[in-house]
Amino acid sequence: MSHSHNHQHNVKNYNRAFAIGVFLNVVYVLIEAGYGFAINSLALIADAGHNLSDVASLLLAWGASILSQKAATEKHTYGYRKATVLASLFSGILLLVVTGGIAWEAINRIFEPRPIEGMTIIVVAGIGVVINTLTALLFLKDKDHDLNIRGAFLHMAADAGISLAVVLAGILILYGEWLWADPVISLFIAVIILFATWGLLRESINYSLDAVPQHIDKKGIIKYLTSFTHVNAIHDLHIWPLSTTEVALTVHLIVDVNHIDNNFLSNVQHHLHDSFQIEHSTIQVETSEDNNYCMLQGGSKPKLANE
Repeated sequence: MSHSHNHQHNVKNYNRAFAIGVFLNVVYVLIEAGYGFAINSLALIADAGHNLSDVASLLLAWGASILSQKAATEKHTYGYRKATVLASLFSGILLLVVTGGIAWEAINRIFEPRPIEGMTIIVVAGIGVVINTLTALLFLKDKDHDLNIRGAFLHMAADAGISLAVVLAGILILYGEWLWADPVISLFIAVIILFATWGLLRESINYSLDAVPQHIDKKGIIKYLTSFTHVNAIHDLHIWPLSTTEVALTVHLIVDVNHIDNNFLSNVQHHLHDSFQIEHSTIQVETSEDNNYCMLQGGSKPKLANE
């Protein structure tokens, strides 16, 4: 049997990015919420509420990122890597709750529009476009390699688009006196959040249930493992996410020889890592020349000589 978990993935440390993102968004939430209540703008209040949920999401992602770097313990033998998956899941759920609240209030206000200062909305939301865009750029590099980082990026990128929509609402109110634009844009915000969140939430649920990650080529792995001359079959192949960046694999190889060179196992592990992004692989070798007593294959415990 052999296992490997010494490869280092290339996702960088995001502590500084998270700190900057949290600080900028906390300051902006206070400003946006203050002006939103002052001028009675649901669009600003809705966007501030969404930004507040993003602060919570950034804190979750930040904490999970720190936990994932902690060493394994006797109880948590894989360490705390899975915390990044839980953070992504909670982040998605939090966004859905916020979306429901925004949509409910927006629908009510469509039938009862209220007077609002358009220019204030434009200026405050315009600041939000800049802050959210800068924050999103902090997480741009590794958004395709880490679900946790992708969640942070999507939150902030969606915020930038939402703030731009709020600017549009302010323009319509200022120059067209269309007071309905405020709740309608708020409802539009809720729909954008829903679509942006759904994919993240679905994938986070799959990760939490140890489903094979989307980017893993399971068929290709099976083809590779069964391509060796002395490998007659494989069984109990399992592939699951250890975290939002690392994937684990276990498999049993049935071979027709009595000895497998350690170099063979090492080469298999390195190929799985380099070609299929498998960070941690465990391989059990069984021979087909004798009876296979593997319990996972339905084999019974072999009798000892003195039994």
